Amino acid sequence: MNKNIVLTCVSLGVIATLACSTSSVVQAKSLVNITGSLMNEQDALLKNATISLNGKEYKTDTQGRYSISVEMSDIYRLKFSSPAYYSGIQTFSHYELSQQNMNIKPVELVKKVKGRTLFAFGGDVMMGRRFVKPKFDNQVIISSGQEAKDTKSIVENMRPYMSLADFSSVNLETQIADSKPSQRAPKSVTFYSPPETLSALEWVGIDFVTLGNNHTYDYMDSGLKSTLNYLDKSILNYAGAGINQTDALKAHHQSLNGTEYAFLGYVGWEGGFTPNQTATNDKGGAAFGSIDNIIESVSREVADDKATIVQYHGSLEYKTEPTLVTEQRLKTAIDTGADMAIAHHPHVTQGFEIYNDKLIAYSMGNFIFDQYFYATPHSFVLYVWMDGDRFHRAEIIPVYLKGYKPTPATGMHRYTVLKRLDQLSQKRGLKLAVSGGHGIISTNKSSTKVTQNETVISTLAEQTAYPLYHTDWNKNIQRVISTDNTLQYRLGVNLVNGSDFESFDTFNTSERGWNMDQNDFSLTQKTAASGQYAMVSNLKRGGKDVFAMTNFRRVYNASSPMTIQTNIKVATDTKINFYWQGRKNKDKFSHAIKHAEKHLIETVTLDGKEGWTNLEVAFNSQRVGYRSFRILLEIEDLSGNSNTVYLDDVNLIEWQSAFNKMNTLPILNEGAVQASFIGFDKPSNEKITIRYQ
Repeated sequence: MNKNIVLTCVSLGVIATLACSTSSVVQAKSLVNITGSLMNEQDALLKNATISLNGKEYKTDTQGRYSISVEMSDIYRLKFSSPAYYSGIQTFSHYELSQQNMNIKPVELVKKVKGRTLFAFGGDVMMGRRFVKPKFDNQVIISSGQEAKDTKSIVENMRPYMSLADFSSVNLETQIADSKPSQRAPKSVTFYSPPETLSALEWVGIDFVTLGNNHTYDYMDSGLKSTLNYLDKSILNYAGAGINQTDALKAHHQSLNGTEYAFLGYVGWEGGFTPNQTATNDKGGAAFGSIDNIIESVSREVADDKATIVQYHGSLEYKTEPTLVTEQRLKTAIDTGADMAIAHHPHVTQGFEIYNDKLIAYSMGNFIFDQYFYATPHSFVLYVWMDGDRFHRAEIIPVYLKGYKPTPATGMHRYTVLKRLDQLSQKRGLKLAVSGGHGIISTNKSSTKVTQNETVISTLAEQTAYPLYHTDWNKNIQRVISTDNTLQYRLGVNLVNGSDFESFDTFNTSERGWNMDQNDFSLTQKTAASGQYAMVSNLKRGGKDVFAMTNFRRVYNASSPMTIQTNIKVATDTKINFYWQGRKNKDKFSHAIKHAEKHLIETVTLDGKEGWTNLEVAFNSQRVGYRSFRILLEIEDLSGNSNTVYLDDVNLIEWQSAFNKMNTLPILNEGAVQASFIGFDKPSNEKITIRYQ
């Protein structure tokens, strides 16, 4: 057997111990006991508070604790309420809670005081293009004649969250029209969304949209006028675009809990085409967020005694940090008197900063978008409590866009969202705190309170890579310890989403990152390597099936060591070919996805006697010449009989550090500090401990 292939039983990711087991999922429903506690910002426990779950209400005891006996479910959505406090909603999967003894970390509620306002912000929004004409044989999301119902179905999982806020806002990154507008800007990517998009946003609880972005003028004046007309007929307020520059730079004014607020929106560049995307004295478009325009428009609102919130659309797509142009403009806005700055455009999340006691969110990521890139679905909703013009607190609600629809991020998705935001914010001197399954930015308590804990890995014969999704996202690895002094370790991140299949079908929407609409695999609870769910395919005699990433991974590090790790169970003799397939720099996407060469990494044969088997296959990503790649598993029956194949935990690990000696830290790049996997240079039977702080 090739040295890059290892066979073993699988690991169950438990928060303190990763143990080996063969899992047969029990179908019968049973009762589980969910526990936790409720407190305020000063850590005072809230007694007799209400927790709502599945239409029933439960109370905290005199110590602020709760214990809820409930029928086991894939998802639990809990609403926390107490008199004189803002209510909160948190959502968890059964799988993630089962890894922490069904206990939820303490949840904090924010007190209602005079003059305090709760804002909710989401990122980029559109409901056109692939919502109507999907790729990869995926199901249509918005059908002709069903627009009103279908657009609401897109946002239904976010309605409980957005409706709690006093004022909610998103970036409307699309024009609104009932048919394709007549004028198209001379640019490569344009889209429009149906008018029912606005009705769905109203229904989910949105009050305001910013139009300051690079798609507000996609179909030039005809599309802009259509958009403004539909907005004027709706209850949605807006700013950031207009029929001329003066109109575009106007703020929306809103009185909230005794404070007059001004909302401004900008796009960060004019566009390299003619006519461009920004408004001028004699042309419509988005408000151009130049330094001069920002200073002039913010100064006007501050002089009028308005608490001013700016939203800015800029920086570069898919990057982890804002450009210096963006950073300077946001800080200039605050220096000029703005009280908060919210940014978007990269389609991925970036960190937070407290600058001169004001909150900056450098990129909100997507809220409703049809991008099928593996880097873009992880996002968040941002709650911000303002005391007039003063920042009080923020709460980060992790979001995962599953099938282009925003859903509460649970399990591995929660970890991915919050780990990234925490690490990127730490670079700017800000450490996130924890409230249940959410992140916190607080002025009333230290977000840097130091506590230590550790995770013990029960090592398995022949296994070298272990997931870290069940460890605390807000802790930093301080040390990896083993009695085997010859052992070395490295840290990595998973480049595919939903690889454990535990959230594949939750929230009334399916994961689109795997080619399920193009193969014979389906979700099953009959058996699983970890959790409750796996994929199954029934092969005919001598038949084949291919389980693959639907699309190419666009954001990755070239010339990096990679490991495909998966768990597989077969009934009889089976061959598994592992491939990578790339899109070269000059390739058209549609041609590459169908015709690009598949490069064989390794072939493994199993005889069906092993039960659940862990496979680890190593290769290196290409150094040059490719813009993206994906992996494929071609599974073939060799027995000549019918063959049932199960797959679970299909991970694509990109290693972020070289192997490092035990008891020392590797050089930590942006990927290593966001590690979701730890790998070792050889299998070991010794206990390994990871210490966090």
